[in-house]
Amino acid sequence: MQKISFFKSIMLTAVISLSFTCLVKAATIDSDRVKYSFNPGWKLYHGDAIGADKADFNDKDWQSITLPHASNEDDAFKVDIHNLSTGISWYRKHFKLPANYADKKIFIEFEGIRQAGEVYLNGEFVGRCENGVMAFGFDLSKYLKFGGTENVMAVRCDNSWTYKEKATNAGYHWNNANFYANYGGIAKNVFLHVTGKLYQTLPLFSTLGTTGIYVYAKDFDIAGKQAIVTAEAQVKNEYPTSKNFQYEVRVDDKDGKTIKTFDGGQNTLAAGETKVFKASAKLSNLNFWSWGYGYLYTVYTIIKVDGKVVDVVKTKTGFRKTEFGNGMVKLNDRVIQMHGYAQRTTNEWPAIGLSVPAWMSDYSNGLAVESGGNLVRWMHVTPWKQDVESCDRVGMIQSMPAGDAEGDSQGRQWQQRLELMRDAIIYNRNNPSIMFYESGNKGVSEEHMKNMKAIRDEYDPNGGRASGSREMLDSKIAEYGGEMLYINKSARIPFWAHEYSRDEGLRTYWDELTPPYHKDGAGPKRKEEPGPYNHNMDSFAAEDVARWFDYWHERPGTGKRVSSGGVNIVWSDSNTHFRGEENYRTSGEVDAMRIAKDAFYAHQVMWDGWVDLANNHSYIIGHWNYVKDVKKNVMVVSTGDKVELFVNGKSKGFGEQSSHFLFTFKDIAFQPGTIKAISYDTKGNKLSETEKKTTGEAVALKLTVHTGPNGLKADGADLALVDIEVVDAVGNRVPTAFNKIDFNLSGPAEWRGGIAHGAPDNFILAKSLPVAGGINRVIIRSSAIPGKITLNAASEGLKTASVTFDSKLFAVDNGLANFIPGSDLTASLKRGPTPAGPSYTVSRIPVTVVSATAGSNAADAEKSYDDNELTSWVNDGTLANAWIKYTFDKPETVSEITMKLNGWRTKKYPIKIKVGDEVVFSGTTKQSLGYVTIPFKATKGSTLTVELAGATAQEDKLGLVEVTGKKDDAGSVGLDPKGKSVLGINEIEIYHKP
Repeated sequence: MQKISFFKSIMLTAVISLSFTCLVKAATIDSDRVKYSFNPGWKLYHGDAIGADKADFNDKDWQSITLPHASNEDDAFKVDIHNLSTGISWYRKHFKLPANYADKKIFIEFEGIRQAGEVYLNGEFVGRCENGVMAFGFDLSKYLKFGGTENVMAVRCDNSWTYKEKATNAGYHWNNANFYANYGGIAKNVFLHVTGKLYQTLPLFSTLGTTGIYVYAKDFDIAGKQAIVTAEAQVKNEYPTSKNFQYEVRVDDKDGKTIKTFDGGQNTLAAGETKVFKASAKLSNLNFWSWGYGYLYTVYTIIKVDGKVVDVVKTKTGFRKTEFGNGMVKLNDRVIQMHGYAQRTTNEWPAIGLSVPAWMSDYSNGLAVESGGNLVRWMHVTPWKQDVESCDRVGMIQSMPAGDAEGDSQGRQWQQRLELMRDAIIYNRNNPSIMFYESGNKGVSEEHMKNMKAIRDEYDPNGGRASGSREMLDSKIAEYGGEMLYINKSARIPFWAHEYSRDEGLRTYWDELTPPYHKDGAGPKRKEEPGPYNHNMDSFAAEDVARWFDYWHERPGTGKRVSSGGVNIVWSDSNTHFRGEENYRTSGEVDAMRIAKDAFYAHQVMWDGWVDLANNHSYIIGHWNYVKDVKKNVMVVSTGDKVELFVNGKSKGFGEQSSHFLFTFKDIAFQPGTIKAISYDTKGNKLSETEKKTTGEAVALKLTVHTGPNGLKADGADLALVDIEVVDAVGNRVPTAFNKIDFNLSGPAEWRGGIAHGAPDNFILAKSLPVAGGINRVIIRSSAIPGKITLNAASEGLKTASVTFDSKLFAVDNGLANFIPGSDLTASLKRGPTPAGPSYTVSRIPVTVVSATAGSNAADAEKSYDDNELTSWVNDGTLANAWIKYTFDKPETVSEITMKLNGWRTKKYPIKIKVGDEVVFSGTTKQSLGYVTIPFKATKGSTLTVELAGATAQEDKLGLVEVTGKKDDAGSVGLDPKGKSVLGINEIEIYHKP
């Protein structure tokens, strides 16, 4: 048996659930407060069951489940987003509470329901939540029964795409069949909170009107490892008389060692009063949260009456310093260029949807960090709290939206977006990984941007988070922005691309020379879109390299106006809109089961640095298992200045470099054995090497189990991932194997299966499915009964494989569990703390332009260097007037310019560049996704002139098309006179060397 727990470094003692007679304790602090998992012991019915809200309704034949559990989980990746099952589903739960809880306050917290949930307790209507995204909760105290009497909770869920708010009849902008995969019902965790009548509130504003705890740090001394930490607690007194109490704060490090206890003084609350109290102290020897360094502290906010602790809230948080200015993002005083993923908030898995255990959230998000990612931009709606906390632990920066489909909103729909942002900020403001609040998936008006910033300023004024939106390139209000697909630069607020590299590639296809022999563009087209979006793994990885290069080229250190990077869409293959031949999106750098594609390793090479590359790596794209007489172009991704290729020790020369990181070796003849790539710097010093070997013939199957750190919990919701590999005689995976595997599962577990190419339903829930590239992965769900689970795998002509593992007892008492999902997971500190020193070397310095004149429209000349890409200078369409001259503040020796040209994606400009009167460049500009850089011989002068030297050419070589079939804008700004004698410059920067 092979058993691999997630993150070997995370090995904790099993958490044992406690009964009612032994309440949960916060560290060693006794308190009246207890938090239970309310996930176990639910019943599910698909359809609208009349009378299901009543306590005596007979639900014994309903499906028994443990939350979180989407009502339509079977549809995940089986059908496309538009065809996910919708309608009514009912969830019911029977539970009991001890008699001594009768004088307590009892609240329920739902982390979210899709789309709307109506909650009933013991036959009475408790309340409703309709936004389909955010957490909400209710005070259950007056509805409950205690002692040995059973309580029954019923929740009616409606996940219709057309659901409308009851009070206003307004639909929700984000409940959209293109962007927000519809996994219905109670697909997130549920908790029960028990407190005394003097208690700290929950951060559930819409339904409880309360804001909870707010912990933040200010006055950072990063080098000195100090900051002033403040903990604010909203406290409510529900006693009939006023209460005097002491407020105290305790801060523990990641190992549970108390580093500071500080006093918030003596306070008084009148009967029925709610008020915020705070305490602050300077903390020393701090470990600051950082990229890949999820260092978290536990902050205990404590209420004492007459010296006795009556209420304790435990908040996991981290401390970090942020700055957003001069076109750059700083984390802990160090500039960081964003490189990561625009990921669907549902972050879904086949046959499960979003409802995975917390360890699988860490597994997925941790892999994204391992690929070199430092930012996840969750798209369209606020992420699940489980993913938010996961990103805290793995050290992944987050951009948090509220909710929309695309574009601005008006009327009630805009108010819904504001309310959702308010609730999301209050709920997530203690999570250090969130550094951006996104107001919209497309630009919003200046007035609406003000609205969003006002919410941030009211509820999170000290969290160090920028408020902005996609686009907003000329906004005076937004604190960050950036288009999708294209390169933007700024000397003001940071601009990073919110989605780029949108092509697709199925992991099934290696290249044109490996079965099933996939050429770019092969397969059915969708919505009349061009086939080249449909890649194989070779070209998909190369495309990712080409697309990242433009952002890296304009990184901090390359001028006054810089790019703060961008996020690749998407991280994992997604059950949302698509371009390729599947009914789901295959743009992921990992597939839907989180098995890496070659693009994953390409990113590892390019993204290992805060700005400049910190370490040298190389990676050979593809495999080395071809047949006789095959010749192929071998591609290597490398940080080196040059790369040499060897086949069985014989040099094949140096590769042709493109997009800085990609080296291509033409027509390399396959020979069984070893292919090796060695990279060098310009002086010939070796920087890195990598190799791949030909494997033997496929002879056997191999199974590997992945679980959480303490194994598989028999809670009815925990999952195990099992890898199935086709291997040769010595155990190496055979990359060209596509065998179909037959599985047999026995023991107390449920088969959820995997995903594969070649069936209309993508093999969802099938017990026979093929591997791709020698590997696949399946999901097994535990039952509520512990025991031995055995999985057998067989394939014709191969030695069978079997693996046995245990599911462990999970204690539940009268429907409640003390184990809180994710509480057994610890932070990843793999990348170490924020490095000292600068993250980049200045490679070019812009000259200062004091004025400009032009052959025509001279009044607009300044718009070509005003740090606003939405303004431009364009001549009048006459060739003789197609020139513009820039005057420097002093004579400079210049050697390079970078321009964003009008119509940059679809036009080629024959131009001349003169420094003074000397022509230093004559040629045709390249098309780009934003900026074009033109180097020339270093020449001293006081002016630089750009002039059109002939007719422009119209040609769209990039061919970007939206999923709707609409072509993207060509990149024209302002005037665009007809004809071929038009020169237009949106932005220019002129450089000299340091």
